[in-house]
Amino acid sequence: MIEIKKKSIIPVYGVAVVWVLYCMIFPLYKTLHFIILACTVVLVYTGLTMLFPGKTETVEIPAEPERSGDDKIDALLEEGEKAVATMRGLRDTITGDSVKQKIDELVSITDKIFKKLLVEPGVYKQIKRFSDFFLPTTIKLLNSYDRFGQSGVSGDNITGTIERIDTALDTTIDSYRKFFDSLFENQALDIEADIRVLETMLKKEGLISSEFDISSFE
Repeated sequence: MIEIKKKSIIPVYGVAVVWVLYCMIFPLYKTLHFIILACTVVLVYTGLTMLFPGKTETVEIPAEPERSGDDKIDALLEEGEKAVATMRGLRDTITGDSVKQKIDELVSITDKIFKKLLVEPGVYKQIKRFSDFFLPTTIKLLNSYDRFGQSGVSGDNITGTIERIDTALDTTIDSYRKFFDSLFENQALDIEADIRVLETMLKKEGLISSEFDISSFE
């Protein structure tokens, strides 16, 4: 967040008015006349600036996008950011509240999917496939919905297509959620392995019975 001070335009207008009035009332054919006019203008501008100092606005500076330092991964992150920006742009032009909410959900999940690259670069291939196939189809659907919705013409074909796209978006959201969940598969397996190792160590030390199963508390 930074503060930007915007000057008031009133002092400028005030100087212009004083200049015109002075030229209409007083002569301007000697050097002294111009000096008097210049001093008058400075005094008027200074006085109006004090009376109308302008206003200070707080502007939020967009945060720099996170990067991994790996060119290949960062290029994929940029693809995701562009896709998210495209979906947000379509959200602004689409009129249906229901579809707007679905786009919000798609944007949220998509953002999380790509940010997974920052903590687990190993899912690059999966997310690359997602970026190459899932996202273009989704954006194509949204573009079609936007185009049909703004056609200004009603009819069975247009209405039917809009309804089918609306329904397809529900399926798309569900698919996105499942895909995002699948990205945690390796972590889930690692945690399961850690649990098994811990369980074995505790049994070996006689701290738990051989029948005890830690996984039953998951």
